Amino acid sequence: MHNSALSNDQFAAILAALPDPVFILTRSGRYAAVFGGADLRYYHDGSGLVGLSIGDVLTREKTDFFLGEIASALHGGGLHIVEYTLAGSDVKGLKAEGPSQPIWFEGRVQRLAFQVAGEDAVLWVASNITPRHELETRLRAQSETDPLTGLANRRKLLAAMQQHFALFSRYRTPSAILAFDIDHLKHINDRHGHLMGDQVIIALAGVCRAELRGNDVPARFGGDEFVALLPQTGLPSATVIAQRLRQQALHAFAALGIGDAAATISIGISEFAADDASCESALERADNALYRAKAQGRNQVVS
Repeated sequence: MHNSALSNDQFAAILAALPDPVFILTRSGRYAAVFGGADLRYYHDGSGLVGLSIGDVLTREKTDFFLGEIASALHGGGLHIVEYTLAGSDVKGLKAEGPSQPIWFEGRVQRLAFQVAGEDAVLWVASNITPRHELETRLRAQSETDPLTGLANRRKLLAAMQQHFALFSRYRTPSAILAFDIDHLKHINDRHGHLMGDQVIIALAGVCRAELRGNDVPARFGGDEFVALLPQTGLPSATVIAQRLRQQALHAFAALGIGDAAATISIGISEFAADDASCESALERADNALYRAKAQGRNQVVS
């Protein structure tokens, strides 16, 4: 009679052939068993981990992370999914042969219905998702970046404004907004062509990168209009920054050699206020201040 049941050797071969590594981890973080990891593009042999604890292998911070996820999976009972990174610096004693960049993993963690070595335990499948994560990161950056200037676009700026407005609403942490555009850009386009107009816009973006601080969020809002969010900044400091931005823009535009069509910028400033219903209220005030700067002769800062 033909027996269709798998032999122990066949079953072990199937487990070893699993592309992703599978760990049996106890509640205390002990590696009770390791299977699979046959996709050698992404994984190394993990059999040497058996008998060790996570804390023997990883730094304290990463050990605490994994123990917390194991506890969550044991408490929840259902499939627990978590994304995480592992870098060479996370592994104790790893020398120069470690990865140069953090590797992204998706962990699919399931509580086992039986104890292992007297402890509750989970089955943890680790899948290397670094290529997918890098693609998602590139696509997200493209969706949030203005293609001409490389600055944030309107979408990313509004998301940042909403985030900082929430901080302001809760903690009264100030944020200022600069709304500015290029004076007489149409004249430059008519006299020197739209390619030169683009160069003026690009030059202003370069000034933003050079003059604004690391946590500021400058964005091309549309056409030749720019908006910059200045977190943790009130009107007096924002005014100083705006004047410096205006002056440096003059130098950058002069360097383009457009002669009598030399461009300037006008800037309107506002800040979040206690009676604002949303961040758009402060943005509207900055925009109104910009129009006043235009009406008063351009090449100036109005708050």
